[in-house]
Amino acid sequence: MRIDMTGEPGDPRRLNEDYAAAALPSSGEGGAAVVLDGVTPPQGDSGCTHGVPWFTARLGGTMLQLAAAERDLTLGACLARAISSTAEAHVSTCDLSHRRTPQSTVVAVRWDEERVEHLVLSDSLLLIEGTDGEVTPVADSRLDELPPHIAELRSRVRALRADGAEPAERQAARTAYVRAVEALRNAPGGTGFYTAAADPGVAALAVAGSTPRASVRSLLALTDGAARWSQTFRLGDWAALLALVREEGAAALVARVREAERADPSGTAHPRGKRHDDASAVFAELDGAHRS
Repeated sequence: MRIDMTGEPGDPRRLNEDYAAAALPSSGEGGAAVVLDGVTPPQGDSGCTHGVPWFTARLGGTMLQLAAAERDLTLGACLARAISSTAEAHVSTCDLSHRRTPQSTVVAVRWDEERVEHLVLSDSLLLIEGTDGEVTPVADSRLDELPPHIAELRSRVRALRADGAEPAERQAARTAYVRAVEALRNAPGGTGFYTAAADPGVAALAVAGSTPRASVRSLLALTDGAARWSQTFRLGDWAALLALVREEGAAALVARVREAERADPSGTAHPRGKRHDDASAVFAELDGAHRS
């Protein structure tokens, strides 16, 4: 068994809003890993006095504890309980109904001698490498399926940035885009996408499943900041990304992402919402007893 993980803020002057951790119970019966990417709110009131790093640490830590210790619970049930527990920790001081209340993406994976379970909510990602070497991405695709006007607003923001438009015009376009996306986050009716915030009901909307343990060689959970190596900068496919982490380590992946970000600081060649993003990854190479 090998575990390798890393986490780095996009801006060293700010706390990392990601959470990444793994647990290997002393019983030796498998393990668990959790990766969260906190949603950075726009400037202004969020209704919460604690902030996103507090939220992701609290939610992620509770999720990991439940996933590792309460093996009779599904990962969805673990997430629902973790959301409820975290909400209870600050409902008396914060407005959890605020649309910008702290929230995050979730990737959770748990394995034992029989199976590997997974759960993915929003745009963080899990890669599952089979014993045959094939790498399968597990993703929540709803952010890629938003209404056409969202893509149009995003394209306008990027076009204004590339054209060197006046800052006020760029900010107005970005504000319109952010508000449109916010209106679809955790919106009722199934027309948008979902993040873990204060409603435990979203746990039932996560992408979840399981794979026979004997067919899995390794697992790699990524926030989108780390997944930029493939998704944004097109430096290799998912199999190449996982091979890089296996050979050089999770920190090397983030270092390569930072190099690519610095080479395109304005996002002209590789459009993205932030010049640098928090980047976290957890790699778990399962023991050789189950490899072919």
